[in-house]
Amino acid sequence: MTMRTLLAAAALLAGLALLPSAAARAGDISCSMTFQLSGWSVFYKTATGSGTVTCSNGQSMHVKLRAKGGGLTFGKTRIDHGIGKFTGVDSIADIKGHYANAEAHAGAEQSADAQVVTKGSVSLALSGRGKGWNLGIAFGAFIIE
Repeated sequence: MTMRTLLAAAALLAGLALLPSAAARAGDISCSMTFQLSGWSVFYKTATGSGTVTCSNGQSMHVKLRAKGGGLTFGKTRIDHGIGKFTGVDSIADIKGHYANAEAHAGAEQSADAQVVTKGSVSLALSGRGKGWNLGIAFGAFIIE
């Protein structure tokens, strides 16, 4: 799999997450997250980080982030200026928990990452750029605490 193919897959995943969700309801609030995340992978992937969630109703919350999973993945990365967009949120409390994820990532020196994670009716599209070297596709859990 080439880097171009992986970056195209990452862009597709991020784009799909931005489409209106069937689970979205009229009373939903808009929430976004800025974050940083770093980790490594050799078939097994692990990462930790932190972020801040801000919602359209004025609520905000600092969060701890963890990611774990596996697949055809190798590397070490650091995302410094990540952005996430939530859909299907009624309250900021809805954002905490374990999300299922699928991820495509590729990079050498400059790294790009895109993920779509879901937890029930809540979805989160994550994207970011950073440093490191990585290549692969992984599946697992993205945890917001």
